[in-house]
Amino acid sequence: MRPLRKSMLECKDQGKINQFLIHARIGFLGLSDKDYPYVVPLNFVWYNDKIYFHGADAGKKADLMKTNANICFTVCEEYGTMAHPVPAHTDTAYMSVIVFGKVTHLTDWNEATEAMQKLLDKYVPGYYNRALSRNHVKKYRSSMGSTTAVFCLHPEVLTAKEKPLDQNRKFEPGMKAGKSEGD
Repeated sequence: MRPLRKSMLECKDQGKINQFLIHARIGFLGLSDKDYPYVVPLNFVWYNDKIYFHGADAGKKADLMKTNANICFTVCEEYGTMAHPVPAHTDTAYMSVIVFGKVTHLTDWNEATEAMQKLLDKYVPGYYNRALSRNHVKKYRSSMGSTTAVFCLHPEVLTAKEKPLDQNRKFEPGMKAGKSEGD
């Protein structure tokens, strides 16, 4: 992999990266198609140092992953804009993680059920009064008749970048360049 161009923004704190991936809500799955890249936003869970997500076992996303298991998964959160009197110094605070690796379609129903339970725990914590059953995951059919497929991205390379928010420069609506508080 090519090194980050702006290495000063690289985050190597694995604890911080883990917490970011645990709490982030949306990730972008990047797949290779013949003519154009194919990127799909989706829910995911970071568990056991892997990315888990689900979808239909049929369709473009599933077909592309069967054709080429090398995928990219990107997660980014924006924390605010930092204004500056010099326009070129106006910037955005953020954290982003990009994971490259191979995806597998889980065939172990215990692992698939555990991953689906983790997704439920993340997105609707405490909503269900009992654990998800393996049988439900195995037999569920969508309104279009497809089964649920649970996928696991096994990271080979993970990069993270961050630009912390400078509270003194945080842009708020109504702010104007060249005016200080109280003007």
